[in-house]
Amino acid sequence: MRKLGNLTVGPIGLGTMGMGGSYGPADEGESIHAVHRALDLGVTLLDTADFYGGGASETIVGKALQGRREQAVIATKTGSVRTAAGMGVDGSPEHIRRAIDGSLQRLGTDHVDLYYLARVDQKVPIEESVGALAELVAAGKVREIGLCEASAATVRRAHAVHPIAALQTEYSLWERHVEQDILPALRSLGVGLVAYRPLGSGFLGGSFTSVDELPEGDFRRADPRFQGENFARNKALADAVAQLAAARGATPAQLALAWVLSRGEDVVTIPGTKRAARVEENATTLTLTEAELATLDSLRAASGDRYPGFLMTAIDGYQV
Repeated sequence: MRKLGNLTVGPIGLGTMGMGGSYGPADEGESIHAVHRALDLGVTLLDTADFYGGGASETIVGKALQGRREQAVIATKTGSVRTAAGMGVDGSPEHIRRAIDGSLQRLGTDHVDLYYLARVDQKVPIEESVGALAELVAAGKVREIGLCEASAATVRRAHAVHPIAALQTEYSLWERHVEQDILPALRSLGVGLVAYRPLGSGFLGGSFTSVDELPEGDFRRADPRFQGENFARNKALADAVAQLAAARGATPAQLALAWVLSRGEDVVTIPGTKRAARVEENATTLTLTEAELATLDSLRAASGDRYPGFLMTAIDGYQV
């Protein structure tokens, strides 16, 4: 078990973005079964957001937890909003205060364990956003607060207002930006890291040969790392992981997750899926040998930006 603030969670949680339809059509019954299977296997951290499928993911998590709320550590997020121009950011105290009540209703609970600001709103001082989150802690609606995709400097400013339990950001074999400044800052403050997209949105699982295999409506069709020459270069990275996994007698996903967890006891990861079979695969933890770690550490980072341009500009500290 690992610590995020005062929360104790298993090292591997469950991301539920796909249950809201972000990866193509999702079946509610299948998604609920996946959550139940995760709980049965001892997975505790369930990660969702009020903007995943317009709240659909939270609703599914809420239904799945009926009668089992005490088995789960619920993490949800707010701050990403849909606008006429697409996705936007709203970290205003007014939005945060409104949003928590909608999340609690959909989740069917009187509190969430970890509440994140999904993106840093450049129009609102982080101190004001965190101040509103702190109010929710005082009101008993939230146990711990976190940030997503925040720079080291922003985390320090936020932590000075109220203790930050966790920073959620992308971290995997093909995305290591946190290692230079962010991870050292988190450790100096005692803030945990929750790594999302630990499998590169499934790419490191070794199951893709072409972007055309993805269903219509799957957001990965617009992901730069799934396009053209980037796809070919990144396929070589995935193939290297698959080769090492085969030698170990494990799946590529299990090897990739083990690498993320090897980064430190303050790192937790939340591979996303809407299928029970993937939950079972991902919940199998491995301890890597020094030789395996050295080989994985030597692999180059992915080719291409993490997101399409308009989503990259919403990442705190991003510079064109």
